Amino acid sequence: MTHGLRVKIFADGADLASIAELARHPLIQGFTTNPTLMRKANVRDYREFAHHVLRLIGDRPVSFEVFSDDFAEMELQALEIASWGENVYVKIPITNTHGESSGPLITRLCAAGVKVNVTALMTVRQVEEVAGCLAVQTPACVSVFAGRIADTGRDPVPIMQEVARVLKARPQAELIWASPRELLNIMQADAIGCHIITATSDILAKLPLIGKDLDLFSLETVRMFRQDAVKAGYTIELSQPSPVA
Repeated sequence: MTHGLRVKIFADGADLASIAELARHPLIQGFTTNPTLMRKANVRDYREFAHHVLRLIGDRPVSFEVFSDDFAEMELQALEIASWGENVYVKIPITNTHGESSGPLITRLCAAGVKVNVTALMTVRQVEEVAGCLAVQTPACVSVFAGRIADTGRDPVPIMQEVARVLKARPQAELIWASPRELLNIMQADAIGCHIITATSDILAKLPLIGKDLDLFSLETVRMFRQDAVKAGYTIELSQPSPVA
């Protein structure tokens, strides 16, 4: 089922029906969400949503994100969210919307024993900064948005390899390959030693394709094109008669 994968797969989303279904999937080892996904899922009550998720997923790790732009209020939100369960990680953005570093806040939270998931990182320098803020004894996650790096035309693999090296100095910290764009990213994350990769439902639906025979896949594709043409009722009036056999 896992095809020898070492990387842990976390489901990323906010649709409660999907979360309930994925909670029964043996390959899903954790969950993440964020305010954008929650808004798309029409979540109205943050606390109610979070506690519903916690009931669905059992003791698997889950990340909920703060949403204040003020560090003092962000800290209060983080402490409240962390109190919801031992398996809760609190997502802290690498900066606020003014570009001011969240480093001091991350340091305080980690020292207080809060499990943080530092999010929205995209550079080695940012990871180096965060690594210096993490407490040796407190579990943490560092989410590097490899998919968004790829969206800029850059190959994320060398960056992810380097940040994995940086985080070796923090053995309690797990590197997350965030915002994957295709199933191949799971194999790439596994190859470079990422601890975790998040994936949305559309990517998770492709998991059965891992290792699929390409000749069979080709034939199935040909059949799909043919079936869809027939279902659509397409015809072409030929200008030349069909050749005689």
